[in-house]
Amino acid sequence: MQWSDFFAGLALYLVIEGLMPFASPGGWRRSLELLKRLNDGQLRMFGLAMMIAGIVMLLVVRGAG
Repeated sequence: MQWSDFFAGLALYLVIEGLMPFASPGGWRRSLELLKRLNDGQLRMFGLAMMIAGIVMLLVVRGAG
């Protein structure tokens, strides 16, 4: 992996993270309010699921070997 790949991934992450507040600021705020109501275990499981999904997607796109 080259540094340019890392920064390209980081840039794409920032673009994706910015889509919801740009497209629907009210919906984004409501989503954050709902997240505040979740307990730590639920947030951890959500985070784990997102990490696993990201790893699987990366393996599919970049290949396992």
